[in-house]
Amino acid sequence: MENMTSYIKEFIGREKSRDYYPELISGLAALNKEYHAFNVINDRLEAKNSFPFSTKANICVKGFETNAGSKMLEGYVPPFNATVVEKLLRHGNFSFLGVTNMDEFGFGTFGTHTEVPARNAFDKEYAAGGSSSGAAVATALLKYHVAVAESTGGSIAAPAALNGVVGFTPTYGAVSRYGLIDYANSLDKIGVMARSGEDAKAAFDIIKGRDDYDTTCAIGKINNNRKKKLFVVKELIEKTDPKIRSAFERLLDKFSDDYEVKEISVGILGNSLAPYYIIAMAEASTNLAKYNGYKYGLQYGELNKRYNEFFTEARVNFGTEAKRRIILGTFIRSESVKEKYYTKALMIRRLIIKEMDKVLRDGYIISPTLPIPTPKISDVEKLTPMQNYAMDIFTIPPNLGGFPHITFPYEYLNGMPIGAQLVAEQANDYALLDFVSEWEKGFEYKYKHNLGSI
Repeated sequence: MENMTSYIKEFIGREKSRDYYPELISGLAALNKEYHAFNVINDRLEAKNSFPFSTKANICVKGFETNAGSKMLEGYVPPFNATVVEKLLRHGNFSFLGVTNMDEFGFGTFGTHTEVPARNAFDKEYAAGGSSSGAAVATALLKYHVAVAESTGGSIAAPAALNGVVGFTPTYGAVSRYGLIDYANSLDKIGVMARSGEDAKAAFDIIKGRDDYDTTCAIGKINNNRKKKLFVVKELIEKTDPKIRSAFERLLDKFSDDYEVKEISVGILGNSLAPYYIIAMAEASTNLAKYNGYKYGLQYGELNKRYNEFFTEARVNFGTEAKRRIILGTFIRSESVKEKYYTKALMIRRLIIKEMDKVLRDGYIISPTLPIPTPKISDVEKLTPMQNYAMDIFTIPPNLGGFPHITFPYEYLNGMPIGAQLVAEQANDYALLDFVSEWEKGFEYKYKHNLGSI
């Protein structure tokens, strides 16, 4: 058990043996055979007192395979760094450790939509969460490490909660997406996972800011407007498993002395799943159209075939969930139903943003991160697609509206961590990070592994 602090400052301030980094790489390679957190480990790491960071497999790193968890991008090695990677490397105190596992193209809540799923850091039989599964597992395995990840509808929050780490998703547009392999352009956000709020803040300070290569990166000043009210949305909390509901009520009791806790009704948030998946699938089907078997990644090789035949056969290599989203997204964008589904979803999205804006002016929205306890991988495999999508009821509203949110561990149920999610108004990111830093002063996080301890 550990009270959180700045592991970055602690690491840089401590003397390390000459063999520290080789031993770290060797130990990680062995542990990775069990947990599958990393797709690629940088065995060329020769850092001089610099803090290790990893990147999700959809964030480009020059010279390292970046395949977005998909066979369609197998063998793709970017010739450039994403802006967030470049900023961390230029800072001087960070070194690149490796590329982490993920659901194919970000399509998943539990990390199972990939060839070799990552395993939960607390128990290998349980789901690691998704789609940034490897990032969360790596953070829970390594004592000194931060993970750069990405969220579309909860891809940072869900795995962070299931692995008992801090997962921070910034305001949309606060961090450059240049070098990100897109899932849904209007929803994707690059964020951070760490073992403490202070370390998440330190990494965010480096990667945030405008970028000439990304016109959507338009948020200038990041604020720290602290609130004294915690709002619980009735329409969402009603859909929670009784065990999670009881644990969450115990958490609210702990906050009741310092915050005004109030249950409110925001009916439209209970209907946020449909517009999110309509928009996300429509954008995903467009983004995935460019993967055709000869331009990026996988080289199908049968170039003597007619285009339609070649294109169809090459794209068989998409996974089941990717195919599902391509088909549904293409249908949603078709001329005959576009107004009925896609245009209407955009209208509902605007209404959700408007309603959340009203609430977040006065306080934070707090909720469990997931509506159920950590499931076993074998149980996840039995879920229907609709049951799977319903797991995102708490994480989709802030992602749909581009609001910053943070997940932090607050209790352990049968040895597995439970996470809570806090949402703030746009560009009020620092208030969330400071909230979690305060929480950590009175709550001890648990970890099964502390690889790299000094």
